[in-house]
Amino acid sequence: MVQRISVRRVTAADADTVYALLRDGASWPRWSPLGSFELVRAGVDEPEGLGALRLFRTGGIRSYEEVVALEPGRRFGYALDHGLPLRDYVAYVDLAPVDGGTEIHWHSSFTAKVPGTGWFYRRFLARFIGRVVAGLAEAAPVAP
Repeated sequence: MVQRISVRRVTAADADTVYALLRDGASWPRWSPLGSFELVRAGVDEPEGLGALRLFRTGGIRSYEEVVALEPGRRFGYALDHGLPLRDYVAYVDLAPVDGGTEIHWHSSFTAKVPGTGWFYRRFLARFIGRVVAGLAEAAPVAP
């Protein structure tokens, strides 16, 4: 069964500032609960371009994520390569201008590898992504 997560938040920053933070994997541990970042494989045209494989570590969890969508100021996307017991995990962060800033819409879908555990991972990841989005929204206005 496909599980879906959707988190929205508004930041005072413009979409280009938010997008710049999303593109820079090394910045993620500063504004999210992620522990560390490592670029495992460079992208096609640039280090963190399409096809780049980024490793995020948090505690004992390793999540290898491939960059799958780059639309400056509009959309950032990644797919789980491996590291969590999920299949077909893909997430998109859509950015839309709103009065006084930008709406961040982080949405993802996946299927649990172990039948019957999807609800657990959806609940866990929804909370985690909520914290990520909150950190992004707060960090963006002060980004360089």
